Amino acid sequence: SGSSPPGSCQFFSDGRRKVDYVLVFYQRKQISGCVDLGVAVELEADPADGEMVLIREEFEARLLEVGLEMERDTEVRVYGPSFTRLHVPWPVLSREAEFLKIKVPTKKSYDLKQEHGFSASLSEFWRKVNQPFQPNIPQPGHSTTKQLSHYAPHHAPPRPTPTLTTLLHDEWARYGAFYKYQPVDLIRKYFGEKIGLYFAWLGVYTQLLIPASLVGIIVFCYGCYTVDMDVPSLEMCDKQQNFTMCPLCDGVCDYWHLSTACGTARASHLFDNPATVFFAIFMSLWVATFLEHWKRRQISLNHSWDLTGLEEEEVHTLHTITTPLPHHYHTITTPLPLPHPSHHYHTITTPLPLPHPSQRVEKLTWRDRLPGYLINISSILFMFGLTFSAVFGVIVYRIVVSALMAMSPDPEIKSNVRVTVTATAVIINLVVILILDEIYGAVAVWLTELEIPRTESNFEQHLILKAFLLKFMNAYAPIFYVAFFKGRFAGRPGDYVYVFNDYRMEECAPGGCLIELCIQLSIIMVGKQLIQNNVFEIGIPKLKKLIRAWKDKGISLEEREEQRARPPQQWNLDYTLVPFEGLTPEYMEMIIQFGFVSLFVASFPLAPLFALLNNVIEIRLDAKKFVTELRRPDAVQAKDIGIWYNILSGMGKFSVIINAFVISFTSDFIPRLVYQYMYSQTGTMHGFIDHTLSHFNVSNFRPDNAPTSSSLPEITVCRYKDYREPPWSAEAYQFSKTYWAVLAARLAFVILFQNLVMFLSLLVAWAIPDVPKNISEQLKREKTLLVDVFLREEKEKFHLLQKLPMSGTHCLQTWDCSLPHLHK
Repeated sequence: SGSSPPGSCQFFSDGRRKVDYVLVFYQRKQISGCVDLGVAVELEADPADGEMVLIREEFEARLLEVGLEMERDTEVRVYGPSFTRLHVPWPVLSREAEFLKIKVPTKKSYDLKQEHGFSASLSEFWRKVNQPFQPNIPQPGHSTTKQLSHYAPHHAPPRPTPTLTTLLHDEWARYGAFYKYQPVDLIRKYFGEKIGLYFAWLGVYTQLLIPASLVGIIVFCYGCYTVDMDVPSLEMCDKQQNFTMCPLCDGVCDYWHLSTACGTARASHLFDNPATVFFAIFMSLWVATFLEHWKRRQISLNHSWDLTGLEEEEVHTLHTITTPLPHHYHTITTPLPLPHPSHHYHTITTPLPLPHPSQRVEKLTWRDRLPGYLINISSILFMFGLTFSAVFGVIVYRIVVSALMAMSPDPEIKSNVRVTVTATAVIINLVVILILDEIYGAVAVWLTELEIPRTESNFEQHLILKAFLLKFMNAYAPIFYVAFFKGRFAGRPGDYVYVFNDYRMEECAPGGCLIELCIQLSIIMVGKQLIQNNVFEIGIPKLKKLIRAWKDKGISLEEREEQRARPPQQWNLDYTLVPFEGLTPEYMEMIIQFGFVSLFVASFPLAPLFALLNNVIEIRLDAKKFVTELRRPDAVQAKDIGIWYNILSGMGKFSVIINAFVISFTSDFIPRLVYQYMYSQTGTMHGFIDHTLSHFNVSNFRPDNAPTSSSLPEITVCRYKDYREPPWSAEAYQFSKTYWAVLAARLAFVILFQNLVMFLSLLVAWAIPDVPKNISEQLKREKTLLVDVFLREEKEKFHLLQKLPMSGTHCLQTWDCSLPHLHK
C-alpha cells in the first residue's frame, strides 16, 4: 500500500509478513459501484461476470479456510488490474512439507571419505584448472563433512536469506559469463528442482558437445587435406577423360561434360570420405556416453538436493480443481503453492474456480474419451499429410524451376540452375518448417485437451509426445527426402519417371546426394536456430512490451498523474512481465537440435560445432529471459527430466540406423570399397568414375526426350550414373551384376554397422555405472547412520516413558488398550 515503509514492497502493510503470492484480476472499464471485496460490477450485468465474481469470492474464502493470510488493495480502482496479496504462514508450510515428505537436515553429520595419493592430487589439479570457470558466488568451500537429511517435522522457520536475483543476473544471465559453469544450486534454490534440472541437463549437453565439435573439426580438416589426393574427384575434374553426360532435362537441355561438375565433386569429398564413417561411429558412442553421463549427474544432483527418496506419485493437493474444457469437465490436481524458504516475490497467479466439497466429478469412461482419441488420431494423420504435402510442393517447385531455367537463353542462368534451385528450395523449406512449427504447437495443446487427461503430469506427457511427433516429422521430412528418396526413382535415359506427365523427377548432383544433404541440413539447422533465438525468443517478447507500452499511452491524464504520484509496487512491475508457459518449448528446441547433431551427422561433421555455438548463447539467453523477462514460475519438485530422457534414448538408437543408411546408400563409401577390392585391377581407385557410369545410345531417346539443338551432334553414346547393362548387351539397360553386388554390400554394411555400434554402446553403458561410486557409498552410510539416529530417538522416548508418573502410565495403558476397540 502507499503507506508502506521504503523497501517493504515485498511485505504486507505491517512490514512483517512476506508476500508469497499475488492474485490478480482485471476489472472492466464501465462500472456502477463496488462491493465490499473490491470486485467491479458492470452496468449491464452479464451472468458470466456475476458467476466469476462468486467464484473469486469462494476461492478467496477457501484460501482463508486452509490458513493463508490475505491483504487486498486499499485504494478503489475504477478499472484495470487489482491485486490481492497472499502470505503462507509457517504452520501451513510445515504441514504441506510433511505431506510432500520434504527432507530437512538433522544435527547429525558424518565425515566424508577423503581421497589419497594420485587420485587426490588429480582432483586438486582439476579443481584448480576449473577455478577460473566457476561462478563468483559465496561457497562454503570444500567441506569434509555432510549433514544427514531425512523426513522430519519442520519445527522452526529458516533464517531469511538475501535476494538471489542479483547473483543470478551477474553470474548467470550475462553474456559475459558465457565461459563459466552455471550456478545450478542457485537456480534450483530460486526456481525449483524442475527448472534446475533443465539447466543442469542443458549444461551437460553443451559441455559434451565440446569433444564432439573437436572431432568434427578434425574430420572436416581431414577432408580438406585429402581433397587434392582423392582420385575419383580428380578423375571428374580431368577434362581429358571427356565423359559426355546425358541431358538433365528433356528437349531444351544439351549434353554436358562431367568435368563441369568439378567443384561439386571436390566439395562432396569434404564430407564424404573414410573419416566420415569413423565420425558416425564416434557420434553413436557419444550419444551413449552423454546419456550415461547425464544419469550420473542426475543422481548426484538428487543426492545433493535431498531428492533420493522422492516418491513417484502425484503431489498432495488440498483441493481438486475442475477446469472446463470444450464439451466436458475434467479434474486436474494442483498443489497449494509451497514457496521455497528463500522465495522472494516474483510470481503472479490467476485464481481457478474451486468446486464445493459436496460436488463430485464423475469418472469418465472410455466412451467419453473415444471421440477425443478419434479426433487425435485423425488430426495427427492429417498433420502428417500436410507435412508431406509441403515437402512434395517444394519438390514440384524444384522440378518446375529447373526446367524453366534450363529453357532460358542466358548461358549464365543455365550454368547456375542447380545452385539457384537448391538454395531457394532450402529457404522455402525453412520458412515452411518455422510456420508449421507454431501451428503444430497450438494443435498439440488443443488435441491434448480433447483427451481430458486426469492429472497435470498426464497432460504434460501427452502434450510432449504429440508435439514431438509433429515437430519431428516437420523438421526432418525434407532431409529424409534428400537422404533416401531423391534420385532413387528418377528412372534412366529413355525411361524417365515424370510428375504430372510433364516434369522429370529430379536427380542427384554428379557428386552424389550427400553434398545436397549437407547443404539442406546446415541451412535448416543454422537458420532454424538463428530465427527462433533472435525472432521468437527475443523479438516477440520485446514486441509485446512495446504493444503494452503503446496501450498504456491511451490512459487519461488524471490516471497518468495518479500513477506518477503513487510509485508502482513490485507486483505492478511484475504484472507487465511475460507469463511462464512451461519448459516444453525449451526442451523441444534442444531435442530437435539433438536430432540434427545425431541423426544425420555422417553428412555434416560440423553440426556439433554449430550446436555448441548456439547453446553457449542459448544458455545465457534463457537465463536472461527467466531472470528479467518472465514472471517467476512456481517451484516444482522433480527428480529427473521425465519423458524427455526416453525421447533422447529413442533418438540415440534411431540415429544408429539412420547413419548406417546414410553412409551405405547416400554416400559413395560402399561403391568405392566394392570397386577397390572387387573390380579394380590395380587395387586403387583409378577408373572408379568410369566404372560407375553406364552407357546409353542416343538413338534410343524418345522424340520428345532428345535435345532439340545440340552443340555436339556427333555424339552417339552418353553416360549416366547407374549400374546398368550397356546398349550392346543382350539385357540392355537392365541392372548389372555390379548393381546387385553393391546392393548386397550396402545391406551387409548396415547390419554390421548397427550391430557394432549397438555392442559398443552397451559396452559404454556397462563401463560407466549409473550411480557414482562415492554417491553409492554415501547413500549406504547415510542409511546406516539414519537407522542409528532413529533407534537412539526410540530409546530416549522409552526412557522418558519409564520416568513418567504412575497416573500417566495408567492413562497410556488405558489408551493403548482401547486401540483395538477403536479399530473394531
